[in-house]
Amino acid sequence: MVPDNCVYDIPARPAARYSSVPLPKFNAPNLGITPTASEVIATHLREAIVSGHFAEDEPIRQDDIAKLFNVSKIPVREALKRLEAEGLVLFQRNKGAVVTRISEPELAQMFEVRVLLEVQAIRLAVPNMSEATFAQAEQICAAFLGEDDVGRWAELNWQLHACLYEPAQRPFLLNLIRSIHDKLERYLRMQMSLSAGKQRADQEHREIIAACRAGDGERAARLIAEHINGVCQTLYAHLPNRLTPS
Repeated sequence: MVPDNCVYDIPARPAARYSSVPLPKFNAPNLGITPTASEVIATHLREAIVSGHFAEDEPIRQDDIAKLFNVSKIPVREALKRLEAEGLVLFQRNKGAVVTRISEPELAQMFEVRVLLEVQAIRLAVPNMSEATFAQAEQICAAFLGEDDVGRWAELNWQLHACLYEPAQRPFLLNLIRSIHDKLERYLRMQMSLSAGKQRADQEHREIIAACRAGDGERAARLIAEHINGVCQTLYAHLPNRLTPS
């Protein structure tokens, strides 16, 4: 029997010591920013649509896409919903997701809205532009002219427009403009690959930059309007069953 007043001297357990395990020096991916399966699928489907691999009104079979990426249909459906929000696909009863078709009147309206928004954006931006703005714009122009990949033309074209509008400090306006560019990208690729569209776009971009550098916001706005309307006219000249835009 142990007396009640007996005290045992039990030594404290030493704290666990954790030594860092040295890892080889390699480029470990940042898993915090790794895209999800649906984001990866959306990126590839978006590129397939805007590059013309999927035709307008063509159905996108979820089963086929799931097999292609070796995933369930859940991330495929999520990717298609994302593209639906961007206006690239449409879900139809008994057909599933199909590539959207933009009618010629709708196309004309999109270009009209582009003019309204981008003219306002450049007017607001010119007073806030700096030498850094012009240097970046000219760098994008040089990359655009030296690029042979049609897919990169549309990307660089947007980068230039965004570079010129960002000094306006109107992020909501810029997002609206970007959403229209995304919907029109497949047509912009077509336009720049036709009728020396790339060289024409480069010349017009440089004229816009020169007006901005001179601080002439009204001239820059007029050149932006002419630039966008010219793209629209070229597209209409090459679309089947074309209409005359108002």
